[in-house]
Amino acid sequence: DTEGLLRIKEENQKHYRRAQRHQEKKEKIQRHNRKLGDLVEKKTYDLKTQHEHLADLRRIRILELTSVIFPIGEVKTSMRDPADVSSESDNAMTSSTVSKLAEARRTTYLSGRWVCDDHNGDTSISITGPWITLPNNGDYSAYYNWVEEKKTTQGPDMEHNNPAYTISAALCYATQLVNTLSLILDVNLPKKLCNRQGFASCVSLCACCFNSEFCGENLSRHRFMRAVKKLNANILHLCFSQHVNLDLLHPLHTLRNLMYLVSPDTENLGR
Repeated sequence: DTEGLLRIKEENQKHYRRAQRHQEKKEKIQRHNRKLGDLVEKKTYDLKTQHEHLADLRRIRILELTSVIFPIGEVKTSMRDPADVSSESDNAMTSSTVSKLAEARRTTYLSGRWVCDDHNGDTSISITGPWITLPNNGDYSAYYNWVEEKKTTQGPDMEHNNPAYTISAALCYATQLVNTLSLILDVNLPKKLCNRQGFASCVSLCACCFNSEFCGENLSRHRFMRAVKKLNANILHLCFSQHVNLDLLHPLHTLRNLMYLVSPDTENLGR
């Protein structure tokens, strides 16, 4: 019994010494974890600071881009409400007729159906200048109607007066701006839209140096609408990535959505 007791005491001493070593290792690991925790916290703060600094730089570059090269804004049109004009010419017109005329003015026939558009006829959105605009309601039928009419009619050349060229130019500039914004914001676009430089040595954003789907040959209605849908999808994707207020967006309002995206009031622009 005495010999057994001595053996147990020796084993207990060994376990005690081993427990001390394990305790020392445990304390060492805890100190190492605390150091790593402090380092991770510091790195996280530095990363957050760098993200904020990068967001500020992106925001500055975007505001410079949209104020110098691609300014976007509303262009007011001096159109009078048909209800007002008609009521002045006919004093006997009933109030119901006036209201029906006003309602008709706020309605647009778009892609085979009637849609309500409160801004119809009041404003249009311009890009790069007040002379290059897009309809506020997203109705670009003037373009493919002109293309189809040009194929069937033989008449005097009045292309310089056709609004289809304005629509094409505005969509071309919008495509350039969207692709440039995707590079600045480091956001991959869901739809690939052709817009590449034609000359390797060209470093400017001049429209003549780009080959865009909206510039060059006249597009058929199907190809034109397909390109417009891809452009609208890319713009909405950028708006979602920058947390633009969803109540302001409309899937058909190309330049208006882009205007909300690059607006200085967009709090998360550059994130």
